[in-house]
Amino acid sequence: MSRIAAVVLAAGAATRFGAPKQHRLLPLVLERLAASPVEEVVVVEGAYALGLGRQAGSRSPRLVRCPDWERGPGASLRCGLAALADDVGAAVVIMADGPLLHPEAVARVISSWRSEGGEVVAASYGGERGHPLLAARSVWPDVPDEGLRVVDPRLVPCDDLGAPGDVDTPEDLAALDP
Repeated sequence: MSRIAAVVLAAGAATRFGAPKQHRLLPLVLERLAASPVEEVVVVEGAYALGLGRQAGSRSPRLVRCPDWERGPGASLRCGLAALADDVGAAVVIMADGPLLHPEAVARVISSWRSEGGEVVAASYGGERGHPLLAARSVWPDVPDEGLRVVDPRLVPCDDLGAPGDVDTPEDLAALDP
């Protein structure tokens, strides 16, 4: 059985937030991800140096710098995917600005991919595509600059777990109260 890794996208400039939101939100996301079944975690940095302290557990995340982060989320994702070991069969894509990520949503998406397959599998909330999203290795060479949002995934209902959130502004963060 191939290994599953997580690529956490944290490279953006956070212009709508007005400050490097990754410094506040990334620890929350990594804490939740540590409770999931991923076996390796890569965090992609770009606009800001993130400097991660040692995380709880044996799966300390590894930082990967993406010099092309300004090209879009796909460029950041490609940097993260390129850093993964050859025995990783799929990567769960995690957004660093989703502080309410539920570890069970990650587990469901992985379990669904293992049992039903598919190149791209995503959690859904209220029938709408969300995160986490899993990308099988077969799609990694073709990730466009826009990221995998242009791909139609197979959806895995995670309504009962609650969406991970999407913090773009300070008001978004206040509304979530993570």
